[in-house]
Amino acid sequence: MELIKHECGIAMIRLLKPLSYYKEKYGSELYGLDKLYLIMEKEHNRGQEAAGIGCVKLDMPPGQEYIFRERAQGSDAISKIFAEAHRQIEDDRKEGVDPRFTPFVGEVYMGHLRYSTTGRSGINYVHPFMRRNNWCSRNMLLCGNFNMTNVDEIFDSIVATGQHPRLFADTFILLEQLGHALDRENERLFNIHSNAGLKALDLSEAIARDLNVTNVLKRCAPVWDGGYVICGIVGNGDMWAMRDPNGIRPAFYYKDEEIVVVASERPVIQTAFNLQLNQVKELEPGDAIIVDRDGSVRIDNILPKGKNAKCSFERIYFSRGSDYDIYRERKTLGANLVDPVLKAIDHDIDNSVFSFIPNTAEVAFYGLVEGVEDYLIKSKISDIQRLSLTGNLTDENIENVLRRRVRREKVAIKDIKLRTFIAEGSTRNDLATHVYDITYGSIRPGDNLVVIDDSIVRGTTLRQSIIRILDRLHPRKMVIVSSSPQVRFPDCYGIDMSRMGEFIAFKAAMALLEERGMRYVIDDVYHRCKSQDSLPKEEIVNYVKEIYAPFSDEEVAAKIAELLTPEGTQAEIQIVFQSVEEMHKAIPEHPGDWYFTGDYPTPGGNRLVNKAFINYYEGRTSARN
Repeated sequence: MELIKHECGIAMIRLLKPLSYYKEKYGSELYGLDKLYLIMEKEHNRGQEAAGIGCVKLDMPPGQEYIFRERAQGSDAISKIFAEAHRQIEDDRKEGVDPRFTPFVGEVYMGHLRYSTTGRSGINYVHPFMRRNNWCSRNMLLCGNFNMTNVDEIFDSIVATGQHPRLFADTFILLEQLGHALDRENERLFNIHSNAGLKALDLSEAIARDLNVTNVLKRCAPVWDGGYVICGIVGNGDMWAMRDPNGIRPAFYYKDEEIVVVASERPVIQTAFNLQLNQVKELEPGDAIIVDRDGSVRIDNILPKGKNAKCSFERIYFSRGSDYDIYRERKTLGANLVDPVLKAIDHDIDNSVFSFIPNTAEVAFYGLVEGVEDYLIKSKISDIQRLSLTGNLTDENIENVLRRRVRREKVAIKDIKLRTFIAEGSTRNDLATHVYDITYGSIRPGDNLVVIDDSIVRGTTLRQSIIRILDRLHPRKMVIVSSSPQVRFPDCYGIDMSRMGEFIAFKAAMALLEERGMRYVIDDVYHRCKSQDSLPKEEIVNYVKEIYAPFSDEEVAAKIAELLTPEGTQAEIQIVFQSVEEMHKAIPEHPGDWYFTGDYPTPGGNRLVNKAFINYYEGRTSARN
């Protein structure tokens, strides 16, 4: 119900044929640019704060530009950057410029969609980042879907080489680190080829030809701690995308004799190129897909594959539900909740209405309702058997049994995006209540109302809007169902959930500790976290788990319901959460669950969760303060 900002979206395209081939076959030299636009639009859900594209032309003569970049901010950033690219192309066409020299008409493309997870904004933080140099093989475009937990260590490692980075931010630091490694690779080849007698442009060409991106990545990646898909294009035309060894962030690719494409989600590649499911491959953790300047494609292992920590939240909430596997998983998440939901309504299906908010929960809703329908079928069979045994198997009684239905209604609709910042005090709260509108007459007064959501993280919209507005329908009981488990711990791998005090599950556990005279647990956790400040990240333990240890999931859920129930609510409120165990059954290939369990896949996660709790205890707001 509340927007969670999350990991970004990436797209890369490499054309493997001359531009004239695409002109002849598809009618335009802009085949690559047009496909990039389509992929980015299909991934628009992954980033709506900013977007950027980059393009590298191959085999350009000295004195001609061969790297182009366009970036923009705002929810319409994709439209802005492609409109500007097409404006430049059209201007050149009018002047009769050879398409070989026209901006953004090239063979290698990069696209990026951004959600800020660090609080930093401004065009300088919009990908792709660019490194400039007079040697084509030392230029680089860089973008990624990532968040590093150990920027300080990476920073120190490049300062130790004598560099002086301008800014302390992970993308800047990675650009400097990779750039330094790229320089070392250039120097290695310079020594080899100059010793062989090559000079001037022949020397430059030999370096560009023999550059090995794998060497660059293997020099840099071992120090990285985080979740990432990092993408780069070297000025000579080499292209790569690398995935973290735990598979935290997603990456998929497709290649044939015409094109190589990489994106954050499988269905966008399927849609853009009209492909079947098995034609799009997942980039394995720790691997990089590399396309050399000559168009040869290889998958190289850069880091040893770690423990599988593919993100479960990615499947529950973020990724497009049109993916074959994700659709089935989300339905299963809903079906898993049938038993606890039936228990919550005392199995009274006839006097219960089922619905969903928001639209991202719709697929889980289908799974839930199908499961309730299966239960109802069994109930009908029992009713008919009972009628038969008692001699009451009349047409009327049979019809009454068969007419029983699972009542599904669209009880609430997100009406408009009200600008609540224009109001103050009680007026602001009143406006927030009306973000959603209800469907009057969709339930009978006294009915149970079951509403499924995909996740409950902060609970702000539930308290300020959803429960208030649904209470106007006069249900007897309102059961709010979350298809994900309780979100208890901050993320540090690219999702905007880094502050302990914002999680409603954390607030509930802290309230329970205070109510039960267990304040000492809070103080003890703080001191144990604080005692680890000077330890290497590999030795840090997640002591924040002890905040939740005294309580069952049901106790925390009951307290969450109490905290989220607005004053004056007439309906009884109960909140039902997916269990971690049932989530894993629904999403077996994506076991990364640190949001729910605190089991971080990298040492940096434990360090940052402890820091987040320290900051909360000391009254700060960010895990990075």
